[in-house]
Amino acid sequence: MMESLAARIQHLLPQHTLTALVYRLMRCRNRWIKNSLIKIIGTLAGINIDEAKSPDPDDHACFNDFFTRELKEGARPLDAGDLSLLSPCDGRISEAGVLHGDRILQAKGKDYRLQALLADDPSCETLTGGTFFTIYLSPRDYHRVHMPVQGKLLRMIHVPGKLFSVAPYTVRQIPDLFARNERVVCIFDTAWGPLAQVLVGAMLVGSMETVWAGEVTPSKRKSISRWSYDDENIVLERGQEMGRFNMGSTVIMAMPPGMLSGDTAWPVSGRSVLMGQNLALMNPGSKMRSKPLSGTGADT
Repeated sequence: MMESLAARIQHLLPQHTLTALVYRLMRCRNRWIKNSLIKIIGTLAGINIDEAKSPDPDDHACFNDFFTRELKEGARPLDAGDLSLLSPCDGRISEAGVLHGDRILQAKGKDYRLQALLADDPSCETLTGGTFFTIYLSPRDYHRVHMPVQGKLLRMIHVPGKLFSVAPYTVRQIPDLFARNERVVCIFDTAWGPLAQVLVGAMLVGSMETVWAGEVTPSKRKSISRWSYDDENIVLERGQEMGRFNMGSTVIMAMPPGMLSGDTAWPVSGRSVLMGQNLALMNPGSKMRSKPLSGTGADT
């Protein structure tokens, strides 16, 4: 009952206005304000500051710099297995498993269409019937997102939308939440075929950015925007950073059928993971090619 009421209230809130205010506050460069934010929010969220490359608040220009902090070398070692699918981020696994056709499980009793999540990207046809992971990042987590496998960037899509909270209680209550929220869809070509990695926006998530395009949101764009990178040869290595969030949110990965080994033991919902840990075993027999190839897409 309380979860339902809290979710309904979010429909009434000025989601984008609140998020814009947080965006400005998180980039305030006043030393007293930003250092106070770092100390207060860092303590309340339970951030492990000892992992940061620099734990000194004065070394961060604003709270967002601290929030998207670089970690000490070795703080997130990559799993040594050549066929390990790496966790792209810190967080908690909301759901993971096999797509039922083009349906992705959001929460018990709720699913949504792959095509809606990916804005009808051509990769949907190949990804149908594949596998997925949904990982929720809380404010305490490391907020850079990395590559689970090597991939060549094919396309990026910005989808404007709502900014509902992605906290677990909201995910359980609001239908099609991940396909309704603003998001940045990144399509990569891998040795196993296409990989979709989606950064999902949320209330108070001031921005999302990628290493090749910089800050993608906030944006004044009101319609879906698409970029093609076929001719730019942007190849990101396994474990390399591909983007980051300001404040907590969610990462969704979708993979084609056969990319993962049949011996994969699906993680229990709610399991905590760290970037670089093994999520599943890749299927060595399903490699489509030895090197990533270019895909197709049109600029918008």
